[in-house]
Amino acid sequence: MDDSYTNFPTSHLVGSVPAVLTEEKNSYKPQAPAANSPILPPNNGPNAGRGYQTLGGEGDGQQSTNRWNGVFSVSSYTEYFNVDTDLVLNRLMSSLNPTTGDFFSKIDANPDLYGLVWISTTLVFVLSSIGNCATYLMQSDSNSSWNFDVNYVNVAACSVYGYALLVPLGFYFLIRYMGISASLIRFWCLWGYSLFVLVLSSFLLIIPVEFLRWTITIAAATTSASFVALNLRTYVQSDDLMMILVASFALQAALTIFIKMWFFS
Repeated sequence: MDDSYTNFPTSHLVGSVPAVLTEEKNSYKPQAPAANSPILPPNNGPNAGRGYQTLGGEGDGQQSTNRWNGVFSVSSYTEYFNVDTDLVLNRLMSSLNPTTGDFFSKIDANPDLYGLVWISTTLVFVLSSIGNCATYLMQSDSNSSWNFDVNYVNVAACSVYGYALLVPLGFYFLIRYMGISASLIRFWCLWGYSLFVLVLSSFLLIIPVEFLRWTITIAAATTSASFVALNLRTYVQSDDLMMILVASFALQAALTIFIKMWFFS
């Protein structure tokens, strides 16, 4: 047979068997992903907008930073002001009827901070203005001159805002320390609406009759303190923790008496 036919390559023919290559193939060795390599599939958690989630490195630091940035971001609290007029009025009326003790069930789906901010600010301005009007009426019979007391604004702001923010915070940490699950937003909502009865009673305390003033003060203190204590009863079931209810009642009543003694005496 001719050499031109014997040297014809057969690797391209159908059914032919290619020659065995003597070159050594590189074996594939899987390697562990690096520290910053992406994890598949993409991250579908709360940080889904960041793309793929990485192992270690800057991921944990960014999550911690984002968590603290959310605490000081105004947009994080917008959902707690998403309430309408009917909802706020319903909760205001509930604060005037403390015997039901079902306020937490009403705000469970949508607790708000609108009542805390609005009622506290209203109470500050009412105490500052009505308190000065009360002193004017008391001094109108005498010949002494009357001056607007600006310190009423400072005292009202410090006492009302401090009480509405710090007292619920203290009870929240106390209840959590005792192993009971609690919500700080719901506590702020509860104490905020409990101040509504003090706004109404402040208008009545302008009456320059001391007996009526104390009667109104005792009634307002009982209503406001009962509203807080009876609703906290849903968190405090054991008889050993009843001191929490007593303390909440006493603090709420003490605030009402302080308002009477400082602004209307």
